[in-house]
Amino acid sequence: MIEHVHNHITSELQQNTRTDIIFIMAAIFLNLITLAINSGIVEKSRTDGTMLLVMFIFVGLLVLVNIVVIFGLLKGKQTRVKLLNGLIAMYRDQNVDKYYDQTLLSNYSIRYNLFIMVVVCTGIIAVVVPFVMR
Repeated sequence: MIEHVHNHITSELQQNTRTDIIFIMAAIFLNLITLAINSGIVEKSRTDGTMLLVMFIFVGLLVLVNIVVIFGLLKGKQTRVKLLNGLIAMYRDQNVDKYYDQTLLSNYSIRYNLFIMVVVCTGIIAVVVPFVMR
């Protein structure tokens, strides 16, 4: 039974990783696409109020998606900590916990914070650059 639980937890960790990758890639992709679109319509937005409105719509979408991604990554971070704590408890019960370095928990936390920083920074650039160009 322990092996089944172990496999289930590691499977959940793999799913968590895949979900996080999708969140990160989607946010960065949307940020770069928004940067490209808004930068492309900057010239027209100086004289056409409709294009300026389109720029703001894309900014609104970008902010909304980035907020969803950040919350998703924070939940992914919490989920990973809970799953790893479960594994560590299982390892401790089986007297094999010495093979798992618990400092990995803080490394994962730092990594999640870096992922969030990348999403936020690309989002800020995607918003600011077109309006500076304007």
